[in-house]
Amino acid sequence: MSPRREGEAPPAPEPLPHPVVDNHCHLDIAHESPGETAVAEAIAAAAAVGVSRIVQIGCDLPGARWAVTAATSYDALVAGVALHPNEAPRLDAEGTLEAALVEIEALAQAHDRVRAVGETGLDHFRTGEEGRAAQVASFRRHIDLAKRLDKTLVIHDRDAHEEVLAVIDEEGAPERWVMHCFSGDADVARRCLDRGAFLSFSGTVTFKNAQPLRDALVVAPRDRVLVETDAPYLTPTPYRGRPNASYLVPLTMRSMAETRGDDLEELCRAVEANTFTAFGGAW
Repeated sequence: MSPRREGEAPPAPEPLPHPVVDNHCHLDIAHESPGETAVAEAIAAAAAVGVSRIVQIGCDLPGARWAVTAATSYDALVAGVALHPNEAPRLDAEGTLEAALVEIEALAQAHDRVRAVGETGLDHFRTGEEGRAAQVASFRRHIDLAKRLDKTLVIHDRDAHEEVLAVIDEEGAPERWVMHCFSGDADVARRCLDRGAFLSFSGTVTFKNAQPLRDALVVAPRDRVLVETDAPYLTPTPYRGRPNASYLVPLTMRSMAETRGDDLEELCRAVEANTFTAFGGAW
């Protein structure tokens, strides 16, 4: 993962008319060595604008450990644990990938507040050919883990649409899986949807150059759409480049409703229900 963003936090937007869930957030990255006060304040700020719950995602061993601890400490949080696609080649080069995968499995079983295995997947943007075999091997292990433990699979796909779908087809998708920060066009969306995926949209859907992403949002059935921040990254317009946080989800939700031609409250209700379905029930 990239370093946490610096800069002035954007102001709070107008609250949503119905609660939604930020289904992908990195509180541990947004707040360096986050203490109880920082986490509690982040949760409260989100709740004040209608973002009532958060899925905290751990992307490496320290992050996964922290996610489990946080999810068992705060009612608003559940956790996802995994090795990020860009983490797998690094660990493989060190000779520690297998041990790390064993620990991820133990963490995934640690508590019923761990709802997801992810984010895992493939990243052809930051990892070159030399690291891709390790990425694929790690991805396959995470898929197997999600299926064996009945956890939601959360997929990171950057510049690797064809390869991600090929692995999904070869391994077989788990019952519940999410394309995190969906980045494909309408055709990729249809292909993921045909395989049973939920599509999660982030602040990128608000960017001026993201028309293919908005086209994908339009073709997605309302019962397959989720919203996320990927905070502290991918801050929605008009605050792109500044630190993101769960309390900014309303900006993305309003853009999504406008793009789809949906009533905002109806879309919020659908997104909340979809998130609970995607992550194994309400919390």
